[in-house]
Amino acid sequence: MPSNKRIEVALTYIFGIGMSTAQKILIDSKVDPDKRVKDLADEEINDLRKIIEKNVKVEGDLRTDIAMNIKRLMDIGCYRGIRHRRGLPVRGQNTKNNAKTRKGNKRQPIGGKKKK
Repeated sequence: MPSNKRIEVALTYIFGIGMSTAQKILIDSKVDPDKRVKDLADEEINDLRKIIEKNVKVEGDLRTDIAMNIKRLMDIGCYRGIRHRRGLPVRGQNTKNNAKTRKGNKRQPIGGKKKK
């Protein structure tokens, strides 16, 4: 976590913690959201760590859960799983003109040939 930011914002740097979750964690641990990370006492840091470990799934565990959910979809062969397997947009987006980030720019432009 960055040491110069407010603790409310710094918690969002952890994968799986957004702003609303960070605010709930701070309320539970009774830490002032306006404090900077470098100004926190060791007790406050330990309280935050305990609450995060107990209540929130973060980092490696969350990444493995997401990967397992996607793998399950691909294994049962549902529509969403097929879209994941093919590397296409999963949530119904249009693919005729857009979705270059998901599809990749596979087509190479052919340069205009001049007639002699």
